[in-house]
Amino acid sequence: MNKKHLLLLSMLGGLLLALAWPRDGFPGLALVGFIPFLFLEDHISRNRKDFHRFATLVYSFPGFLLWNGLTTWWIWNSTEIGAVLALLANSFFMAVVFSLYSYAKRFVYGKGHGYFILPLFWMSFEYWHFNWDMSWPWLTLGNVFASYPEWVQWYEYTGVFGGTFWVLVMNVLFYRFIMIGCRQVEGKGRPWLLGIISLLLLIGPLWVSQYLYDRYKESSQPVEVIISQANLDPYTEQYELPPIEVIEMNLDPVKTFVDDKTDFVICPESSIQEWIWEHNYEASPSLRYINNFLREYPQVTVIIGASTFKEYFDGETPSYTARKFKDADVYYDAYNTVFYLDSTGEYRTYHKSKLTPAVEKMPFPKYLKFLENFAIDLGGTVGSLGTDDIRKVFIRPADSMKVAAIICYESIYGEFISRFVRNGAEMIFIVTNDGWWGNTAGHRQHFSYARLRAVETRRSIARSANTGISAFIDQRGDVLQESPYWEPAVLKGKINASDRMTYYVLHGDYLARIAAFVSVLLLLIAVSLALRKPGRL
Repeated sequence: MNKKHLLLLSMLGGLLLALAWPRDGFPGLALVGFIPFLFLEDHISRNRKDFHRFATLVYSFPGFLLWNGLTTWWIWNSTEIGAVLALLANSFFMAVVFSLYSYAKRFVYGKGHGYFILPLFWMSFEYWHFNWDMSWPWLTLGNVFASYPEWVQWYEYTGVFGGTFWVLVMNVLFYRFIMIGCRQVEGKGRPWLLGIISLLLLIGPLWVSQYLYDRYKESSQPVEVIISQANLDPYTEQYELPPIEVIEMNLDPVKTFVDDKTDFVICPESSIQEWIWEHNYEASPSLRYINNFLREYPQVTVIIGASTFKEYFDGETPSYTARKFKDADVYYDAYNTVFYLDSTGEYRTYHKSKLTPAVEKMPFPKYLKFLENFAIDLGGTVGSLGTDDIRKVFIRPADSMKVAAIICYESIYGEFISRFVRNGAEMIFIVTNDGWWGNTAGHRQHFSYARLRAVETRRSIARSANTGISAFIDQRGDVLQESPYWEPAVLKGKINASDRMTYYVLHGDYLARIAAFVSVLLLLIAVSLALRKPGRL
């Protein structure tokens, strides 16, 4: 096998993973997508003298870049430089992790063994990618089943990391089956045993999932919700039109659908276009317009996205995200906010807390604060936005109904969402603005990931997107209604509340934490063994 063949294997692996990705891919391909990479790594490991020490990284990188490029190229629509950096960085991280797997396997187990290290290292990488300042977990392997939630109903126990583990274990088993069966390498000519194990581990989770899917019954606690999709182009309309006109385009179409049984009206992220100061809500014409709407429909609660600002007065300590007025020694914070508004007249808010890296958050602000003025501007503010310290749940006074309002990018974080549910949320509302990416796979993938949150938490979801896809999703992850893209729409439906706590909600990403602990131990063992062999580190 020459170097050209290794590159072809790498590209084949990347192509298979890209073709598996939602919303239009077939996730079964992910169960074999790593096999070309495993062939590549095995060949390099068995012929170390013919390759330099970074060969696994170099040859795997093109395949990971192809996977990243084919699935997330749409970032280019909002930021060209950001897209290039994101694709290169994420692909490089994947190649590094795959190289570390090769390194640990070689020093801890030698040739032909230790393949189980790959699932552990990869899950650790994904967990890290969920929790650092440049978080980008879009290509978490467990997300590959987002359009087929009936395959992974057991996510209520494991979350998406259970999917990652399953994908990689199946890849390793299929690879070993091919190696033993076709090349009689290690296994003493008994591929049938590995074949049976592989078949059981393939069919077993699917059977369990179908069993859970068929037998899951929602408790009847109907809540009537209306979703508004104004369909405003964020590049040419949403931030250019008069704020009152934007509010009218969101709320006026809803009036035809409201009746005395309507509980909630959900409008998208950034529907309120004024700069609203949190110490002076009454000065906002948009909020006054919504209050007038609520006087007409007093039984309704409106959940709507906005940008708000908090000024720090004398005696208050500014947060580390606070920015200073240019013409005064006064500090303020900017927020991506959702309002919870009802006929009580109280202004309740939640501030987005999982911020989009570089767009809403300057990474490592304590060290790079001097760069925040160069942050990408996609909504009227620059630098790092402020956040809330708690996962806030809104309680409706009339019946104590508890709901969570999730903003855009936050909806791809399973453990993060579970904290709202642990705090009592009985249903989830997602407000988002996916128009930045145009009519690409970006908004379709983002929508599909919400289906996994429904399964993990067993919460019904109402999703309001400025430019689609708005939808109702039930507790099995099934789409009850969805809007077309790039069309104004109003959806009306009933979804059930639930107070049941799933195992995943209670324990979060425990699988990834276990994997991270074991991975650190394995890596330390590998380094210590390598140090005993001079010149081989």
